[in-house]
Amino acid sequence: MMEELLQQIAHCIEFGKTDKASPYPPDMKGLDGADELTKMALDKGVPPSDVLIRGLVVGMEKVGIKFRENKVFVPQVLMSAKAMNTAMQHLKPFFRSGEVKRKGTFIIGTVVGDLHDIGKNLVSMMVEGNGWEVIDLGIDVKAEKFIAAVKDHPGCIVGLSALLTTTMVNMESIVKQIHEQAPGTQIIIGGAPVTDEFRKKIGADFYSPDPQGAVEYLKQWIV
Repeated sequence: MMEELLQQIAHCIEFGKTDKASPYPPDMKGLDGADELTKMALDKGVPPSDVLIRGLVVGMEKVGIKFRENKVFVPQVLMSAKAMNTAMQHLKPFFRSGEVKRKGTFIIGTVVGDLHDIGKNLVSMMVEGNGWEVIDLGIDVKAEKFIAAVKDHPGCIVGLSALLTTTMVNMESIVKQIHEQAPGTQIIIGGAPVTDEFRKKIGADFYSPDPQGAVEYLKQWIV
């Protein structure tokens, strides 16, 4: 019964079924969604860590791989993220109490001069759905704000996003300043114009063309 419940939760996340009232996806109309199933699992005594790792994370990983392979697109990912966020509300008390541990802390922002946030938001959702605490600094973020957040969260990993060739150049200065102020901090970069060649040039630690790549890179830094 427990295993079946966890599989149903993962299925709801994968296909974006938020709750019973949600009309999407059409073939699950009228069925319980991530909201009801997560509550049911916790009420039946399923460990919160199992709900997270064997339910939500499994569902979000499947979505991430499909997105990478162009089998689903941004609207479907957003629906999955909505379902994940709804389920996560039931787990938040367990995070606060320490009963469920986050895998680590991920700080992300779109760099100074850039006001685009869809790519950043997709990465945030995927990373949070995979069990990390995400500190989203928003758009147009200066080096000082990244550095302050890093100092507030020792051992965190930083993600820099940019959508324009004119703003991605600002990543270089931000990477340099973070490494000067907080040596050893891992920095991931991404965005439409960004390449691995550019990553090497500016001294960042990892580049991913898609959110799932960032999730997979983070796995090796789980605390």
